[in-house]
Amino acid sequence: MKSIVMGSLRLGLVLMALCGVLYNAAVTGIAGAILPKQAEGSLIYDTKGRIVGSELIGQNFTDPQWFHGRISSIEYNGAGSGTPNYSPSNPDLLARVQQSIQDWRTNNPEVPVDRLPLDLITNSGSGLDPQISPAGAKAQIPRIRSLTGIPAEQLEKLVEEFTLPRQLGIFGEPGVHVLKLNLALQKLVQQ
Repeated sequence: MKSIVMGSLRLGLVLMALCGVLYNAAVTGIAGAILPKQAEGSLIYDTKGRIVGSELIGQNFTDPQWFHGRISSIEYNGAGSGTPNYSPSNPDLLARVQQSIQDWRTNNPEVPVDRLPLDLITNSGSGLDPQISPAGAKAQIPRIRSLTGIPAEQLEKLVEEFTLPRQLGIFGEPGVHVLKLNLALQKLVQQ
């Protein structure tokens, strides 16, 4: 009986060392060597070298002079990825969308609601999306132009510069990374 217990204990310790320590260290080391930026979280730095965000997680921009991203029910908290999946008939969804439309009218009086892209008033599946549609970014240009004084043509070029194509040319939709766009806009504002 003693030999069975001791053998099981040794096997358990060996497997814990292999699976719990060595495997994780090997995978982390390989990932860091092959894809260092991704292994570190795809971090985005400002011009002073400070971390300002990640390419993978959106941020909540509320100041009207900046481009705004998608609505996030979880405030872009990566620990709580997900969003309430309300049906179209759910009164909570209707109330939230109506509030988003009212906020749009208040903050963007130059752009009629019928030109409001849906991605600016709806959640993504994860609640973390860092991108909006090019139409969503362009719809915000009149507000940003009036608050920053930057010509609309220059803002349109900025949106086009930060528009990402479909992945591999066929998957998904084109998108604009809001944080990267706002960092470029910040440089223009400071000039």
